[in-house]
Amino acid sequence: MPDFFDSLIISIDSARKTLLVPSIDSPRPTPAQGKSSELTSEQIKHIAGLMRVNHAGEVCAQALYQGQALTAQSATVKQAMIDAAEEEVDHLAWCQQRLNEFDSHPSLLNPLFYALSFTLGAAASAISDKLSLGFVAATEEQVCKHLREHLTQIPETDKKTRAILEEMEADEAKHATNALESGGIDFPAPIKQTMSLIAKLMTKTAYRI
Repeated sequence: MPDFFDSLIISIDSARKTLLVPSIDSPRPTPAQGKSSELTSEQIKHIAGLMRVNHAGEVCAQALYQGQALTAQSATVKQAMIDAAEEEVDHLAWCQQRLNEFDSHPSLLNPLFYALSFTLGAAASAISDKLSLGFVAATEEQVCKHLREHLTQIPETDKKTRAILEEMEADEAKHATNALESGGIDFPAPIKQTMSLIAKLMTKTAYRI
């Protein structure tokens, strides 16, 4: 029980940092460093919306991993979730930095996204580690899909945003592969399609709100 309560305190602190701290430090420097960006006002507005979606996605990732770490069946999976969450902090910070540069803001729905993702992660992990790891893989697959779609909408003149999204996609793909190689269930197509529909609803709302 002490381990559970320790993990719960860590989860609460992570939620505080993710949702309430205005600026999060990134262990890795942003891939946008030293890159150029030339955009019109309309392009800035659109890309800020895309980055708000990506930031919301990283908020969900933090919640998902923290929820899974809280109820993980094995110490190995628990540590893997904690390590993944720490790696994802970079993405959260990079997206926040880009939003700041655009003089824009994170999604106002982030607390709701965090709560839902944390609950799903904790529930999946409580059932089994295989289900939990499979959920990670399927989620990261959806994230990679969205990142690739966003990259097609980012003009070549915005090398800053492109560098961030390309680095994020590589990291997310690695997390998906690691989850499956660690024994995660490869979800069937119908479940992935349902997850895709839910993800599209989230992205549409986060883009505007």
